[in-house]
Amino acid sequence: MNITIIGAGYVGLVTGVCLASVNHDVIVLDIHEKKVDLLKQGISPIYEPGLEPLLKQQLQDHKMTFTTDYHEACNQAEIIILAVGTPSKQDGSSDLSFIKSAAEEIGAQLMKNGTIIVTKSTVPVGTNKKIKGWIQNRLSGPYHFSLASNPEFLREGSAIHDTFDGDRIVIGADSQAAAAKLEEMHRPFNVPVLHTSIESAEMIKYASNAFLATKISFINEIANICEKLGGNIEDVAHGMGMDSRIGPHFLQAGIGYGGSCFPKDTNALVQLAGDIDHKFELLESVIKVNAKQQVSLVNKAREHFGSLSGKKAGVLGLSFKPNTDDIREAASIEIVKQLLAEGVAVTVYDPVAIDNARSVLGESVSYGEHLFDSIEDQDMLFIATEWEEFKVLRLKTIAKLMKNPAVFDGRNCFSLEEAKETTVDYYSVGRPAVIKSSSLI
Repeated sequence: MNITIIGAGYVGLVTGVCLASVNHDVIVLDIHEKKVDLLKQGISPIYEPGLEPLLKQQLQDHKMTFTTDYHEACNQAEIIILAVGTPSKQDGSSDLSFIKSAAEEIGAQLMKNGTIIVTKSTVPVGTNKKIKGWIQNRLSGPYHFSLASNPEFLREGSAIHDTFDGDRIVIGADSQAAAAKLEEMHRPFNVPVLHTSIESAEMIKYASNAFLATKISFINEIANICEKLGGNIEDVAHGMGMDSRIGPHFLQAGIGYGGSCFPKDTNALVQLAGDIDHKFELLESVIKVNAKQQVSLVNKAREHFGSLSGKKAGVLGLSFKPNTDDIREAASIEIVKQLLAEGVAVTVYDPVAIDNARSVLGESVSYGEHLFDSIEDQDMLFIATEWEEFKVLRLKTIAKLMKNPAVFDGRNCFSLEEAKETTVDYYSVGRPAVIKSSSLI
């Protein structure tokens, strides 16, 4: 099939590369010329394991092209997939300006009947009706087109795997013919397909992310209670996860969720509910819990030292999760900002996200070229992302390098048994603290 993707961001690029790899002919459009130039050279502007080699292969096989020209991208496409950003406004609602602009451009370039316009961007329920109007207002002739919602369920860091080995593909279309063609487009992935209305498909995306965010905030609240009562959250989560009704996934206590989806989608769903005069109290609490959890380590450090002013801190991990360079809504950034406000000199390190962090933090922090740069001679160390190279460190090594070995582990990377065998003052999430120092500075 001839497929066009509008938007070469995370979702659009991964979707385009994977569709091309199963023998579709794919054009990806993006309005940013520098990004398109990089992509034409086989250089991915985002870090995602396995993406760049797959991109290079599709370019070599002539299954994929990139452009900034809407006419080139749209006039002969059988399927046009909208994958542009829908960032949050200040009130938490979704900004649909990029969707509207893309829809209007598509309408101006449609030159054939039967094109299917697919919304893969996460949009509020009812948005596809607006998209239909935006397209129709710009049509140059009596061209017929179909609409569909096909939400994505990609996890950053494992998006290629999730495309080829996903749990489900959701298709909400305004006609059976469009739904059948989209199912045919996805058939090479051999993933179960669920057909719904457009409105249901739009809601499935929001509801899924909101539920997972709820699960994360719930286990973090249980972790906070465990700390006060002497329980161990890892044992509690394991026992809960053995219940088939609950399952083990998303029960890892930590410093909250981040990234481009959960924060944006939970806020948008609360706003969407408010628009129909429904107060989503559960989800409002989820959001509040997450905001509190993101800075919980700094609170522990303050309690440990009394005052943080004039001290030095290292922060390991800046991306919101491993195997991505995405720092959007990352707990690490909030931790750094809190430490700076307390008068702490901060050195940060991340395997791939340093450049993105620099665009946010500027020169307010020092940037380590190696992970030991954030450990050596520090008063305290914060572990904000569970990168594998951090997890294979030994606490004894950390203790030797630090000035005052106080470790605040937001991802429970080390066992309590190992902590007890070192001179480290060790704080984690939902587990008893291991305190060794006889006098705190």
